[in-house]
Amino acid sequence: MSENSSTPVPELEIEQNGNNPKDPVEPDHNIDLIAEEAIAEDALIPEDVPTADDSDSRVKKYDFDGAGFSIDEFDSLLEKYDYNFKPGDIVNGTVFALETKGAMIDIGAKTAAFMPMQEVSINRVEGLSDVLQPSEIRQFFIMSEENEDGQLSLSIRRIEYQRAWERVRQLQKEDATIYSEVFATNRGGALVRVEGLRGFIPGSHISTRKAKEELVADFLPLKFLEVDEERNRLVLSHRRALVERKMNRLEVGEVVVGAVRGIKPYGAFIDIGGVSGLLHISEISHEHIETPHSVLNVNDQMKVMIIDLDAERGRISLSTKALEPEPGDMLTDPQKVFDKAEEMAAKYKEMLLEQAEEGEDPIVSMEV
Repeated sequence: MSENSSTPVPELEIEQNGNNPKDPVEPDHNIDLIAEEAIAEDALIPEDVPTADDSDSRVKKYDFDGAGFSIDEFDSLLEKYDYNFKPGDIVNGTVFALETKGAMIDIGAKTAAFMPMQEVSINRVEGLSDVLQPSEIRQFFIMSEENEDGQLSLSIRRIEYQRAWERVRQLQKEDATIYSEVFATNRGGALVRVEGLRGFIPGSHISTRKAKEELVADFLPLKFLEVDEERNRLVLSHRRALVERKMNRLEVGEVVVGAVRGIKPYGAFIDIGGVSGLLHISEISHEHIETPHSVLNVNDQMKVMIIDLDAERGRISLSTKALEPEPGDMLTDPQKVFDKAEEMAAKYKEMLLEQAEEGEDPIVSMEV
């Protein structure tokens, strides 16, 4: 082939075949066949497939409208599984192992959480199986941050503790009477449990003829005196509960029979059917009295009149002065006072009625 030949030489083909550019090249009849097949395949490609020249093909687009949820819902779903446990959180967990010192709980964290034995309940339990069962699902309180092993500490007791205080606050608000078993006594009073919380009954608020030590295992009606979660103080009154019950059947001006159970410098405590009322020293007689011991003795049986009922403080105020036919009769002839008690009480009621009609304040009793 001459240098002046107009036939072009395909350099790429020559280089790929490793031939010398000066060597003559034999025509390849397969090239035309391959080109025809490629054209035929192009004809089968759908028209809507973007080409390399299409600028839209360089950006991947997704249609979330037909996916069944929005992008915001998708993000929310991801956040749901972005666990971020904090102390104080309450989470659902599944019990999967009961061990000697506690339980292993699956709460969805990267490491199984642990609940110590002492955190299983607000009440005393013999073992974990008394409260938990394998595969059980329930709520747990997160007590602390993850330790160095990535493990969280859990509690059921903390949840029960919170709910117990909520319950007793509601009971106090309703001024409810509850019944609770005495589980111990001490020098100051008796101990009970209310909604799992330890409560205290001061000795001055226990109204019973039994010795204090004999109250253990007895169920007593109780009223709330103090409910203070911050100070962990739950104080109750047996006396108030009994007085309220008794008050429902008593009224001011009524004469009742009682027995002297205790004498103090300021008056005497009279047992009237299981509840204690105060006969203040100023209500014993119209005459001046130096001390109640000069008139009364423990276990004396006597008639007294109710002059005040204070349900809120659980107090019943009594009087024999109002029953005296003549001033000083309680000092000179107590039996005369008791014989005329109902007659004098009727006059006392008439006086109260007249005061009410005239708009005067009723007689207020003296109290400590």
